[in-house]
Amino acid sequence: MRKVLLPTLIIIAASLLVIRLFYLQIIDDSFKLKSDNNAIKIKYDYPERGYIYDRNGKLLVANQPSYDIMVIPRDIKDLDTLEFCQLLDITKDDFLKKIAKAKVYSPRLPSVFLAQLNKSEFAAFQEKIRKFEGFYFQKRSLRDYQVNFGANVFGFITQASEKLVAKNPYYNSGDLIGKQGVEESYEEILRGIKGVKYFQKDKYNREIGSFKEGKYDTIAVQGEDINLTIDAELQKYGEELMINKRGGIVAIEPKTGEILALVTAPSYDPSILVGRQRSKNYTLLYRDSIANPLYDRALLAEYPPGSPFKILTGLIGLQEGVINEQTTYVCNHGFSYAPGRFMKCHDSGPRQLHTGIYNSCNTYFGNVYLRIIGKYSNTPYAVDVWSDHVKSFGLGQFMGYDLPTGKKGKIPNSKTYKKMYPGWGYSGKTIISNAIGQGEIVMTPIQLANMMATVANQGYYYTPHIIKKIKGETIDKKFTTKHVTTIDKKYFAPMISGLFDVYNLGTASALRVEGIDICGKTGTAENYAKIGGVRTKLEDHSIFVAFAPKDNPKIAIAIMVENGGFGATIAGPIASLMIEKYLRGKITRTDLEKRTLERSLQDRYAKLGGQSEAVKLEMRMRDSILKSKTIVPKIKTDTTK
Repeated sequence: MRKVLLPTLIIIAASLLVIRLFYLQIIDDSFKLKSDNNAIKIKYDYPERGYIYDRNGKLLVANQPSYDIMVIPRDIKDLDTLEFCQLLDITKDDFLKKIAKAKVYSPRLPSVFLAQLNKSEFAAFQEKIRKFEGFYFQKRSLRDYQVNFGANVFGFITQASEKLVAKNPYYNSGDLIGKQGVEESYEEILRGIKGVKYFQKDKYNREIGSFKEGKYDTIAVQGEDINLTIDAELQKYGEELMINKRGGIVAIEPKTGEILALVTAPSYDPSILVGRQRSKNYTLLYRDSIANPLYDRALLAEYPPGSPFKILTGLIGLQEGVINEQTTYVCNHGFSYAPGRFMKCHDSGPRQLHTGIYNSCNTYFGNVYLRIIGKYSNTPYAVDVWSDHVKSFGLGQFMGYDLPTGKKGKIPNSKTYKKMYPGWGYSGKTIISNAIGQGEIVMTPIQLANMMATVANQGYYYTPHIIKKIKGETIDKKFTTKHVTTIDKKYFAPMISGLFDVYNLGTASALRVEGIDICGKTGTAENYAKIGGVRTKLEDHSIFVAFAPKDNPKIAIAIMVENGGFGATIAGPIASLMIEKYLRGKITRTDLEKRTLERSLQDRYAKLGGQSEAVKLEMRMRDSILKSKTIVPKIKTDTTK
């Protein structure tokens, strides 16, 4: 038995190896395709990306043909480098660097030598390509922007990084991928599926036909079209109003959570990130540390909300039963809440909830906050009760919207103050700035807009989102899931009444639009910065939140203008204009429009660190914008240095 065991094992093992080799070499040659087989050439067929439309079906982003010059380093022979470089308008140093990079990737596999040639560049090179062995064209499609606004909404297309190529098997060197905006969020839907064709080559590296009669070839599938929730005309108008200003505008449809406008300022024309100048232009934008045009202030910038936060202070006071609509506090341009401590206010006289709201009385809401915290004897639990109410409005957390960037903001709780005041060294009087949206509270413009949408809905909201329709698919159900706050619906009616009278009797009475019932709240947030190592008080941020109409609201909006001053000065007029533009499609308050378009804050920004090239161009183009009433590109490659 022992004599036959070893031979038997050898025979069985050899048989298994023979069977496996037979399967791999005769039956299944898929592994052959995956190897670097010198006899097989792979060509990819890149589909068009899906088109992008606004909520009304207006085409925003289409495609245009583009051509990449691909190189296989080992196939380069007898190249006239001088003629080659002159034809493509590159230097010899550029040529050598690109070839060296291609060799590092692979001497035998194709990689991009020069990307995104236009039709004329392609035609000139195509005439002589036979002279340049080792180079060939790869046709792709680039974005063709039908509008010159909304850059932060769309994002842009760029080459996939080598790190991503190594990580994701779908992408090869030179493939294009969406970055930022909806191009990144919906990359897998917009990109489609590329096709693959396999060709046999002879010993002279010439194609001699399809491999296996096209058995392994696949057909490219075009990307799906998408409709955004954005209203193109409102987005365009918002960017006009924010010329020569910095900040953000977010408008939301309360009943659905659909984002109607998402404006960041300063911005740029999205078309400058297309073509051979894309890399150069992106570098200019990226290095502009003064204006930061690539920084989406609507989603990323965190500011103290200021007086709009009084809305939540009042609602929490009602919910916790520490006040009612008749509770009265007397304001004498502020109030003393502790020995030696005084909260200033522009208001005076006895104030209740209604008048406290439309006159924006610090005294009233400071006292309400003290009662909220005092209800639980100034314990850590009291701060957490208050904090939980605030967070039920979607604040202090990532909101879950369908854009790839964002910030949480900050809503403090007992843990926050335990770190700040070890051993419970604080009370409601210590942190009273929270009452009026200062202190440790910071929010992004989109969070402010969502807060106002929640108030408009009297206690609920839907996660803000920018996708309205995907051809052949349904949108994520999380965007149709209702979120209900911890505040009972009955308490919103008196608050909305006060917000309505902000426009009729209060701080925004000069901003009324005849025939539209607008509810709003002005805000002025203190602003400090270190200049020369010294903490310096700067011009306040101008804030305004609103919704309209009062009954059956169709738009909720938040405006933040950096260093804009009082809320009703700059942010307030923008809110009224945006609301009328959306609801009526035209403007009757042309006085507000003219004043807002003409208002520039660049002199204030210059004091903070000079002027960037983007800012200088904006200032020079202001007059043409006022005349044409259309947005023009804010950065042009032939003038920016």
